[in-house]
Amino acid sequence: MSHRPIIGIATQTQAAIPGELPRVWIMSHKYVQVLSSLGALPWLVPLLPGDPRTLRAIYDRLDGVFLTGGVDVDPSLYGEQKHPKCGHTDPDRDAVEVNFVEWALAEHKPVLAVCRGFQVLNVACGGTLFQDIGSQVPTAIRHDYFPTAAGTPTRDYLAHDVTVAPRSRLGQYLGAERIPVNSMHHQGIKTLAPTLVPSAWAPDGLIEGVEGANGHYVVAVQWHPEELTAQDGHRRLFTEFLAASRSGQQDS
Repeated sequence: MSHRPIIGIATQTQAAIPGELPRVWIMSHKYVQVLSSLGALPWLVPLLPGDPRTLRAIYDRLDGVFLTGGVDVDPSLYGEQKHPKCGHTDPDRDAVEVNFVEWALAEHKPVLAVCRGFQVLNVACGGTLFQDIGSQVPTAIRHDYFPTAAGTPTRDYLAHDVTVAPRSRLGQYLGAERIPVNSMHHQGIKTLAPTLVPSAWAPDGLIEGVEGANGHYVVAVQWHPEELTAQDGHRRLFTEFLAASRSGQQDS
């Protein structure tokens, strides 16, 4: 019997609160709980870009890499100045996640990415981002939630549909060419990285799903499937990722 796959999740920096808390690393419970409930051993990765030996030692023990949501990606990573509506960034997290993506792609270690992670993956592979969809894409629909009569929607609020490529991994998992998804982002793919292929699109044409172009297990979506795992298709995004990670255990 294979062991539970060890899945790396980079943390995020939270600034110090003077007189109360020092600078800390944080991460949403939801990602950890979903992975654990489906049979993974989540490993929260400290942000140590100045200590590559420790980061590499952690990476070498992982069976898969999961890139989660969070703050904006620093535009300096793709050669742009910061837009006025680009939000808070976390350079330490950017550096660690880009390293992990590069290592995983070089060694064919499975990668699953959601929301910010979807964007980090594209940047790490050579793509660029819209720093603020609302101001840079006049024809775009609203991607940072949709208003409701009751006020702010919950994180599982289905904001818009996406069209899914039926022959993609994503299409196989979701089992439909059009599905509703939640939406909690204001950045998105501008130029797609050359080693990725699109697998889903929002109604305005923005890419919302990508996969590896060379058969390597890379699946990424712009929405938050961890909030939608009551649906079989979204749960399969995680179970298939964990199955691929277990397969890597057997190959090593």
